[in-house]
Amino acid sequence: MRLWQEVRYAARMLRRTPGFTAVAVLSLALGIGANTAIFSLIDTVMLRQLPVEQPGRLVELLHRFPGEPHFNGFSWPAYRYFVDRNHGFAALLGTARSGSPHGSSFLVRSGAAEAQSVDGVYVTGNYFAGLGVKPAAGRLIGEPDDRIEAPAHVAVIGWAFWKRRFNLDRAVLGRSIAVDGVPVTIVGIAPRGFAGWRIEFAQDLWLPLAVQTLTHPANNYTKSRGGDLTLVGRLRPGVSLEQARAEMAVLYRQTMQSDQYWAAGKRFIRAMKFEMEPAGAGLSGMRDRFAQPLVVLMGVVALILLIACTNVASLLLARGAARQREMALRVSLGATRLRLARQAMTESLLLAGAGAALGVVLAYGGTSALLRIIASGREPVQLAVQPDARVMLFTAGAALLTGLLFGLLPAWRACFTAPASPLREGGRSGETRLRRLFGKSLVVAQVAFSLVLLIAAILFLRHVESLYAGLGFSRGHVLLVTLDPSRSGYRREQLAAPYRELLQRLEAIPGVRSATLSGMTPISGLGANRDATVEGYQPAPGELRYIVENWVAPRYFATYGTPLLAGRDFTSEDQGRPRVAIVNRAMARHYFGDASPLGKHVLFDGDLQPYEIVGLVADAKYQEVAEATPSTIYLDAFQEGHMFSRFSIRTSGAPAAIAGEVRRRVKEALPNVAVENVTTLADQVDAAIVPERLLEMVSRLFGAVGLVLAAIGLYGLLAYTVARRRSEIGIRMALGATTGNVTRMVLRDAFGMVAAGLGLGVLMAFWGRRLASSLIPGLRATMMAPLAFAAITMLAVALAAAWIPARRAARVDPMEALRHE
Repeated sequence: MRLWQEVRYAARMLRRTPGFTAVAVLSLALGIGANTAIFSLIDTVMLRQLPVEQPGRLVELLHRFPGEPHFNGFSWPAYRYFVDRNHGFAALLGTARSGSPHGSSFLVRSGAAEAQSVDGVYVTGNYFAGLGVKPAAGRLIGEPDDRIEAPAHVAVIGWAFWKRRFNLDRAVLGRSIAVDGVPVTIVGIAPRGFAGWRIEFAQDLWLPLAVQTLTHPANNYTKSRGGDLTLVGRLRPGVSLEQARAEMAVLYRQTMQSDQYWAAGKRFIRAMKFEMEPAGAGLSGMRDRFAQPLVVLMGVVALILLIACTNVASLLLARGAARQREMALRVSLGATRLRLARQAMTESLLLAGAGAALGVVLAYGGTSALLRIIASGREPVQLAVQPDARVMLFTAGAALLTGLLFGLLPAWRACFTAPASPLREGGRSGETRLRRLFGKSLVVAQVAFSLVLLIAAILFLRHVESLYAGLGFSRGHVLLVTLDPSRSGYRREQLAAPYRELLQRLEAIPGVRSATLSGMTPISGLGANRDATVEGYQPAPGELRYIVENWVAPRYFATYGTPLLAGRDFTSEDQGRPRVAIVNRAMARHYFGDASPLGKHVLFDGDLQPYEIVGLVADAKYQEVAEATPSTIYLDAFQEGHMFSRFSIRTSGAPAAIAGEVRRRVKEALPNVAVENVTTLADQVDAAIVPERLLEMVSRLFGAVGLVLAAIGLYGLLAYTVARRRSEIGIRMALGATTGNVTRMVLRDAFGMVAAGLGLGVLMAFWGRRLASSLIPGLRATMMAPLAFAAITMLAVALAAAWIPARRAARVDPMEALRHE
């Protein structure tokens, strides 16, 4: 009952000062909400365990080429070899993606309803049993189902799909559906909350692996290809991760020697390395890309929370000083100091609770925005970020911690309130020098933290700009159009003439400067390479001989803005002549040093005729923005009829503005060819650097928030100081001080606090730059320009915030102030 009374009293006191309460709650909401939003993503991507039995016993099987990211992709013979010979796993589970033209999706038709795309996966017969998953209804796929000769082919659907498509109707069990044209029977419903072991894809359909031989005979697991199966093992009781890894490394090396897939690439076998990692939090292709940026962002939002805490603490101190007389009266009337301290802490925790409640709302709005940025990448992402007990516990803990951080000092002050002094001083300030120094220290801390945030925002912004600047091509004003001629009736070699005509039609569109086609467009994630022998170059023993290649049409380099450094471009006259090629500077430097590559020849393994190098172009990125430019050779798509269907169009205006006209021209020239995709080169590049863009955008936003909070804190302290020193200022002006003297006095105090904050912030920034460089590959942590810009910005904003209290002090009427005194 007493606690409820204190809460009600604290709420009434906060309602009496709505301006203070609104600023404090909003400041805390920004800090707590930002931390909750980032923690929600970290929890989903890195911490949340799979809803399966003993997820800590699951491990993921991986391997990698030196210098390349690891990947989980094994052949069927390798899987069977591991299953038959390992002793460390209680179960070894495998999945394979759809393999259909729809990527990881199946086309599912139920009765007369229209077919729809459903995300799903093929699984080995021990998949559900090995994970320890129990059905919500019916049964799950078992070992007998994973056989070609099974009497009936079965499927399991997800709980969310069951609700969305069948409205939780149990009569769906036993119903036949067509999956990619193959009839299967629904035998079970996966439990609610289980959507497979990949965290970025919510799977709604599971089929036995054997069914793949029916749905896609040319692309099934029995073909002994290297990347078909994703493997996860469940460790036996008593077997450690290190023991299982050591055993599997031996088995891996043995199967590499006999696997038909690797037989064509034996030179890689010795370089390949086997790895094994915990898989209790699920499998994720995005975890490696986003883990470090999310950790950095967690540090950024922690600074925001510290700024919010110092902001509210300074406001509470000012408010507490103004309430000293009230507290003294309460003590004189019999209130215990412990009661006053408890009341002050109740107000602080009430503010923190209100800030946390509003912060949760802001957090999930912010999380949705962050998910949209993450989903804008090259690969589709379907992260399910939902409020759960762990996130709510984190938010509650953050609220409690912040309430304690900014509430302890007012509570301590209330506990040691002496009634005689404030009552005797009346309206005069009873503040000690130590208390004034502490209030200024809070503002100094806000300025320091805000400076660090500003510097981080500038560094990340410059990092993204440097990635754009180093592309080697101009990403603006280019429309990318991908056609699908698979159902057009044309054979690939028959497309040369229609595509030439189409390029002419595209270049005739008003606003189009040039058009071309290519096998791959830059930074699309696609790539191709072949081993080659280069005239006059002797490779070192063990040196990799592959060269990245791309088939392009004339005007490719003009369309992309990549300079031609020497020689010539491809022309229509090259058709029927000896093969020609154009190389980039990286290839010329590697194979020819300072000599000219023009006239030299390149012979690819398996070819009978070499290519003569007729041109040299500047370096341009190929697959990834952050990669070192590889040795690249460009081949004439029209010379040998190697037709590809990716068109690039440079425009003088907005590329999207001509998209409709492009579709119309394609329909006129090739009525049976479908337009598969239309995008811009700028969007394609942006999709390749989502983690970097996420860091830049969020740090820029929070840098601005930190700047505003620091300005509010400085303004609040100076406004309070001016109000408390009103009598002193009146005396100074009565003794001859001018308005300019008073203004300079206040601004001098502000400048002193800002200068101290900038000095502390500089030290913190230099301490953190190496940490940031280690977490963000390629980040240029050069500090002078960002530091200077951030310091000037911080100083300008702070002095602007101080100007209003300074002008207010200069307008004090000496007579009124002395009369009040």
